[in-house]
Amino acid sequence: MYKLSKIILFLIFSISFVSSVIAEDLDLTLVYDNNPYDEELETRWGFSCLVEGLEKTILFDVGGEGSVLLRNMEKLKIDPKKVDVVILSHVHYDHIGGLSDFLRKNPFVTVYMPKSLPQSVKDKVKDAGAELVEVHSSTEICKNAYSTGELGAWIKEESLIIKTSKGLVIITGCAHPGVVNIVKKAKEMLKTHVYLVLGGFHLCWMNTWQIKKIVKGVKKEKVEKVAPCHCSGDLARKLFEKAYGRDFIPVGCGKKIKIKDAF
Repeated sequence: MYKLSKIILFLIFSISFVSSVIAEDLDLTLVYDNNPYDEELETRWGFSCLVEGLEKTILFDVGGEGSVLLRNMEKLKIDPKKVDVVILSHVHYDHIGGLSDFLRKNPFVTVYMPKSLPQSVKDKVKDAGAELVEVHSSTEICKNAYSTGELGAWIKEESLIIKTSKGLVIITGCAHPGVVNIVKKAKEMLKTHVYLVLGGFHLCWMNTWQIKKIVKGVKKEKVEKVAPCHCSGDLARKLFEKAYGRDFIPVGCGKKIKIKDAF
């Protein structure tokens, strides 16, 4: 009996140990973007990215047209009801316009949005029966996932930071506060290096000299990989690709990025 008890205890310990060392992947899917990637999907000006692999499934931004967002999700075999958290980066319609249509499909989410967003946007969440969290300062969303809090002066914006075994993954909506400033904030918050920055870099109206200065700033912060899309612009994407080489990730609507053994 004593030996049997020891064997059972050993097996329980072994199973617990194996479970604790099995790493999980982080999956990022661009559901909505104005850059094409998957020809089966519709492209529109705006942004939305699905984050899977954390303890909660996160939809970061919801694009401008809810019907397009939902059709793209259907084609990607993404069930809106599996989303636990919606994060809205900032006030612009191409990032929040799809909210009402999404909430009609899934009102059982928690919606994080900058505190500075208009009351009309907050009322959409409350009227749908979803939970609203107004974000001002840096906030933990769930284990390994954080909001930067509202950054910037004129247009206040939050970005998503994910802490992985490879470093920080940052997802930006438009990076109105400046992509370099967002990277610095993430490093200041979590005291480690940045593995990937994905999203809009808000550079499509800048000239070559201005963009090169931003590229230099991102490199100086030792960001390992970049995946600019949405409002980054073709010129910026070209200059980042030249600077980053194999560490530049071309992305567009439907692109999936898998980060293996992230947790």
